[in-house]
Amino acid sequence: MPRLTTGNRSVAGKVALITGAASGMGRATAHLFADEGAKVAVTDLGAERVQAVVAEIKAAGGTAEGWVLDVSDEANVHSVVGGVVATFGGLDILVNNAGMVAGGPVDGPSYLDDFQRTLDVDLTAHVLTIRAALPHLKVSGEGRVVNIASTEGSGATKHNSAYVAAKTGVIGLTRALAMELGEFGITVNCVQPGPINTGMTAVIPDEAKTKFARRRVPLRRYGEPEEVAQMTLSLCLPAMSYVTGVNIPVDGGLLIQNT
Repeated sequence: MPRLTTGNRSVAGKVALITGAASGMGRATAHLFADEGAKVAVTDLGAERVQAVVAEIKAAGGTAEGWVLDVSDEANVHSVVGGVVATFGGLDILVNNAGMVAGGPVDGPSYLDDFQRTLDVDLTAHVLTIRAALPHLKVSGEGRVVNIASTEGSGATKHNSAYVAAKTGVIGLTRALAMELGEFGITVNCVQPGPINTGMTAVIPDEAKTKFARRRVPLRRYGEPEEVAQMTLSLCLPAMSYVTGVNIPVDGGLLIQNT
C-alpha cells in the first residue's frame, strides 16, 4: 500500500509577500515564513521600519528583501509586486495583513474621511494586491492568499463602525474570491485575530486588558502576534490544498462566548 501522508507541509523555497510586515502580526508572520524557508517580501510604510525587519530576518539566516508600500495606492502596489517577482523569480503566497483603525461616532466631523480611508486600507487594498499578484499566483497552480480580518468582522464595538464594516467586507471578499479563483488552484482564506498584543492594542492599559480577557476570553489572556502567524502559515502550506473560503478565528475562544 502506498503511504497516505504525501502532502507537502513546507513553504521552503516559496515566495511570500506580506503587507504591513514592519510590526505586530505582519512582522511575526514575516519572521515565521522566513524561519520555515520561504523567501519573504517585507512591505510596509516607512523604509527604515521595513529594512529593520529585513535585517532581523537576514541576521537569523533567512531570505528577505524589503519594499515601501502604500497598499491603497494601486500604482505602488503593481510596482512592488513587479519588483518582488523580478527579485525572487515569482510569487506564491500573498498575505494581506496591513490595516488601520480610525474610530469615532458616526456623526463626528471627520467620520466620512476616516470611513473612506479605513475602507481604502483595510478592504479595497486587498483587492488591489490580489489583482496585481493574480497572474503570478496562477503560475504554480497552488497559489495561496490569506486575508487578515478581525473578530470585529463578526461582532462590533461602539464607535468602531468603519473598521467593523471593512473587516466584515474582508470576510465576504474572501468567500467570493475563493469561489472565483478556485479553478486556478488558488486558495483564498481568512484569519480573524481577536485580542492580540500589537501596536493597535498597546494604548490599552494592562489592567483593562487583563479585565477584558478574564471576562470575555476563555483562554483568559491576550494572544501574541506569532499565534496568529502560525495559523496564517498553516493555511499557506502546499498540503492545505482543499481548504478555501474559510474564516478562522484566532481569538482564544472569544467568539464562542455567549454570556
